[in-house]
Amino acid sequence: MPDLPIDAWYCWVGLAAASLAVAGVAVELPTRPAPDAAAAADTVDAVAAASYPTTAEHPIDASAIRLDTHRLSLRNAGGAAHARFAFGPVVPVTTGTRLHRVATGTPSESVFDSPAAFAEAVAEARTHASAGEPRWRPAGSRLLITRVHWEGTNVTLVHA
Repeated sequence: MPDLPIDAWYCWVGLAAASLAVAGVAVELPTRPAPDAAAAADTVDAVAAASYPTTAEHPIDASAIRLDTHRLSLRNAGGAAHARFAFGPVVPVTTGTRLHRVATGTPSESVFDSPAAFAEAVAEARTHASAGEPRWRPAGSRLLITRVHWEGTNVTLVHA
């Protein structure tokens, strides 16, 4: 059986190619873990399960978020993580809306003219959130969850 001479040029080229392949794999490994979507969903569930109005914040380490009435997805350089809510449906809240004002602490009586107007805004936000596949959007540094009760309308508002 013929031996491969160690000073042959093709031996060194092959070794260099293998080294580059190993280095390429090492460089592509994530430098941090994916965000913890399950912990964020647990915080949402804790507020949603409450029998009284309450508010909670959950810090998130994500660059993007995808939120609908039944699930939450978070994404960063380490990957994406997904979790479902056990106590749903929740209402995703968009910045600048009247529901956002309620989610950030303004009493619903000060924002809406009547409980019926509040119930209509909640139904519209749920319908909008349920229509089609939710899109990824930039995430803030925290998830704000607010449980609101107002004359027959019990809702969990979630803002990222």
